This record gives sequence, C-alpha cells and structure tokens, in this order.
Amino acid sequence: QYGGPGSSPLPGKLAPGATAEHPFAARNSIRNVEEEFNKLRPRLALHYPFELDTFQKEAVLHLEAGRSVFVAAHTSAGKTVVAEYAFALATQHCTRAVYTSPIKTISNQKFRDFSSKFEVGLLTGDVQVRPTAPCLIMTTEILRSMLYKGADIIRDVEVVVFDEVHYVNDVDRGVVWEEVIIMLPPHITLVLLSATVPNVLDFADWVGRTKRKVIHVTGTTKRPVPLEHSLYYGGEIYSICSREVFNPEGLRRAQAAYTARNAPPERGGGGGGGGAGG
Repeated sequence: QYGGPGSSPLPGKLAPGATAEHPFAARNSIRNVEEEFNKLRPRLALHYPFELDTFQKEAVLHLEAGRSVFVAAHTSAGKTVVAEYAFALATQHCTRAVYTSPIKTISNQKFRDFSSKFEVGLLTGDVQVRPTAPCLIMTTEILRSMLYKGADIIRDVEVVVFDEVHYVNDVDRGVVWEEVIIMLPPHITLVLLSATVPNVLDFADWVGRTKRKVIHVTGTTKRPVPLEHSLYYGGEIYSICSREVFNPEGLRRAQAAYTARNAPPERGGGGGGGGAGG
C-alpha cells in the first residue's frame, strides 16, 4: 500500500494506519502486535527481564523494520525502553545511535542509566566522555552544531532519539529541534518521545512531511504514577485530588483556612458618648 518501511506514501496511496488528513502519520498500523512480536522474540536485539507493554512491542516492531516512531506516553510509562532498543539495534548493526535531551541533567542521568548496557559517550557543553563511542548522549544543541559542521560521525548514525520532543514548541529553543529534524539525513530513523504533546498526529504528520517518510505513532494513556493535586496555603498542604478522585473535604478545609485568615477584623463595641448637659 505504500513505498516500504519508513518511506513516504506512493501517489494516491496511504500507509496502513494513515488517513487522508494525516497521510504521513500512521497509528495502529500493525494488525496483530502480540503475534508479530512473538515471532520476533527469539531474535530481539535486547531482552528485558519483564514483559513489555503493547505500545512498547509495537515500537520495537517498527524499529526492527527501519520505521520512524513517535511514542506518546505519560511519565514513567516506559518510553525509555524504546530508546534502549534503538541503542541495541545500532549496536547489533555496528552503526551509531544518538540520544538527545533538552537539558544537561537529563543527559547526565541517561548516560549513567545506559552505561550499564551499552558503550556510551556523553557530549554536553561542559563534558566530553568517550566522544567516539557508538552510542552518544548529547543535548540537542550539540547535535545541531554537528550538523552545521558536517561532522563525519553523522554518516554512521542509524537512529536519533529525541527525548522531550515537545520542546520544539519552546519559544526560545524550539528552533533548535526544528533545525535538527530538518537537517538530519534521510537515512536516519527518528524516535520521538514525549509525555505532553496534545496533537500527536498533527506533529507526527509535520515531521513526516518534512522528512518525506511515515511516522508511526504509538503510546498509552495509562498513568503508572497517579497525579496528586494539593493546595498549599498558610504553611499547610490540603489534598484536593488523590488517584484521580476529587476530595471535596480538602478543598473545603483550604477555603475555610483562607476565609479565616482574610476575614475583616471585628470592629470594637462600646456605647456612644453622652450629649452635653443642659
């Protein structure tokens, strides 16, 4: 139905899972994820000590086929598993992989996390550790600088992972992500990770149109770490939502504390002064 893994749709054809509105963004493009993943299981580039979720399996299948993916999932849902598999594939293929993040602290954390599994280098504005390693972790600005300079290393890169890709919407730094996505050579597979992009298909379709390749969208709405909503006032914390259940009593207590603190002072009593004697 379309021009092969990771390629753009043929004229008049749509990739499986794509629509006329978003021809370069495909969702649910693998009919039976579990069956296809079980076929691949003996040949996986990286084995995990736990069973992967369906969206992770789908992303792995796309990466194995050389397709670019957009993984939209809440924090702690397991997006990093997909990034790890991209590193494992590059290691298996004797190519290079790049993991970009918006801030140095995330880069440092991922360097520590990935070093136990892969030969990893770290490139930030402050630090260079094993810059010739096959798997590199860097800030997005460093990757842009490499692309500007035409660094030889780019020719060997098979996959680039964009963590927190929603930074493309940042007023000051979003242009960095735009330029990197535009300048990356067409042979590079893209792995886009985000927990907060609301219009996933719109964004994936824009990336796909820019790179002339279909972006396969997967993810989950499950939130492994439930949100807790509280109000802080007057040195006290009032819980108003716990495990997605509204707590009206907490809100009433917060309102009562606010009312008590901001109530107008009572006026003093006392009788009026007597009139002058006749």
